[in-house]
Amino acid sequence: MNKRILLIAIIAIALIASLVACGGSEGPQGPAGAKGDPGAAGPAGPAGEQGDTGPAGPAGAKGDTGPAGPADVAAIEYVGADTCAGCHADTAEVFGKSGHPYKLNEVVDGQPPEYPFTTVANPPDGYTWDDITYVIGGYNWKARFIDDRGYIITGDDEDATTQWTFANDVVGTDDQWLGYHAGEVDKPYNCGTCHTTGYNPEGNQDGLPGMVGTWAEPGIQCEECHGPGSAHIGDPYGVAMKIDRSSQACGDCHIRGGVEAINAKGGFTKHHEQYEEVLQSKHMAISCVTCHDPHEGVVQAREAGTATTVVGCESCHFEQATFQKSAAMQALTDCQDCHMPRITKSAVGDAEKWTGDIKAHLWAIDPYATEQFTEDGSATISQITLDWACKSCHRTGGGATVKTDEELKAEAIGYHDTQ
Repeated sequence: MNKRILLIAIIAIALIASLVACGGSEGPQGPAGAKGDPGAAGPAGPAGEQGDTGPAGPAGAKGDTGPAGPADVAAIEYVGADTCAGCHADTAEVFGKSGHPYKLNEVVDGQPPEYPFTTVANPPDGYTWDDITYVIGGYNWKARFIDDRGYIITGDDEDATTQWTFANDVVGTDDQWLGYHAGEVDKPYNCGTCHTTGYNPEGNQDGLPGMVGTWAEPGIQCEECHGPGSAHIGDPYGVAMKIDRSSQACGDCHIRGGVEAINAKGGFTKHHEQYEEVLQSKHMAISCVTCHDPHEGVVQAREAGTATTVVGCESCHFEQATFQKSAAMQALTDCQDCHMPRITKSAVGDAEKWTGDIKAHLWAIDPYATEQFTEDGSATISQITLDWACKSCHRTGGGATVKTDEELKAEAIGYHDTQ
């Protein structure tokens, strides 16, 4: 074989070998190349258009009905004391003889109101019962009269006497007519806040121009303290009436102005200020109903010959009740004689006898002081002084030995000391 043919054969074999190599298996993966630098961010594309809202889903199933809510406050109504008495007969009978229901009394068909223990006088001169729409009070201390226009009758001149005042054995006065804002014409009746039940300051009761506000019932009846009763009547076991035993509840009415001072005038504490007095005494730590039955008045208890309080002083003050300097005093007097003197005046009083017609609610006696009122006479001192604690008895005609201030002071200092 010549050299040319041999060369062609070698080239052909090499070409065949190359083609065979292309159809073989893949070789192993080579090493990863180095990471290149990140490219710069391109500009933000335009915002896409908002798609159409999809169709609403199917409504959910209706849930169960919830429990009934509380009664509508606007629908709650006053039902009247007679309705309350239908179930609470015993309580109503006792309360009906207390003074609260008689703070304001309607005159019906020209007939005077009826009271448990008193009979009110006929109206002032120039008036008959047909001219009278209401009587203010009349239960124990005094009575005032409201005319057919709703104004309190005061008289046309300064000497007029239009307030009927009952006799008072303690003060030593007889039944008598006294002046009340004499000569003040067309004096409106604006006492409904504390003299009526369910008072509303809007409008005029019975359409009478002299009546300021309206009310559900005249006088302080059951619902004034316990709240309107229609919801309770509808569900007696499910809806309870309000029961508030706090002194603040009594203080809504037994107060005159702010509690910072006990108002005085003419040598006496003004009436219905028991709440101010209690708050300035150590008895502020207890409530009014600790001593008083809220359904029974002091007057009716006295008329019945029973205790005027539900507990006696000795319940707490047993040491003081047991020990007193004077055996005669211990035998002849009650704690209230000295610790609750009649410093207050509602209708009548005699300052020279140190005797008004309502007992004070101060209790603590200052054995070093005699003057009971501030210098200008406008406020009562918070402690009982010797003038009132002692001199209603220890004065000329008072029934006890007359003593000087120094003698009274010597007796009063340490009076209940056990040493």
